[in-house]
Amino acid sequence: MRYSTQVRPVSYLKANAADVLTDLNESREPVLITQNGQARAVLIDVVSFEETQETLALLKILALGQREIEAGETIDARTAIAAIKDRIAPSA
Repeated sequence: MRYSTQVRPVSYLKANAADVLTDLNESREPVLITQNGQARAVLIDVVSFEETQETLALLKILALGQREIEAGETIDARTAIAAIKDRIAPSA
């Protein structure tokens, strides 16, 4: 995706906000907003934002897991499964 095709000055956004939002939701392409010729913000549709947040959450989980592996804070699968079964087993 090339941001150069979706660059709009802030004055355009102010004058055409509804149209920009309609286009944004239809195309799902980010819009780069400039102010005084410099990039200042990027607008994205809600669905893309939510997808990005979910992706970031998964990446954070992976990074935390990698840190645990590097720190030696792991257990073998059999031990982990047994611990889970013990937790969910009804008390007698």
